[in-house]
Amino acid sequence: MTLKIHIDDSAAPYEQVRAQISEQARAGVLPVGYRLPTVRGLAESLGLAANTVAKAYRALETDGVIETRGRNGTFVASAGSAAEREAASAAQAYVDRVRRLGLDEAAALVAVRDALRAAYGAS
Repeated sequence: MTLKIHIDDSAAPYEQVRAQISEQARAGVLPVGYRLPTVRGLAESLGLAANTVAKAYRALETDGVIETRGRNGTFVASAGSAAEREAASAAQAYVDRVRRLGLDEAAALVAVRDALRAAYGAS
């Protein structure tokens, strides 16, 4: 596992750790069942505070990307289905909200496209 933290980046270090581990798990670079370093071990190797890495691990666990197995360690979970369920739930919550706001389907899609462009870069 290779992570690079850029201190001058606008993203917080914990977010950089979270995003890089998530992307590597999704891409298969970190296969399901891969044992991640301990919080302290990763923090030390990246020159970060342990709380920073712990925050990233908590977010990844909430997202279903990793799972902690007590004293056995932290492992890459089979995140595909959990991530898809979470995305579907978020999409449904969005639909419910825009309907309450009175937006039509076209306006709701424009808002989603704008948010995706902002998050993933213009394309």
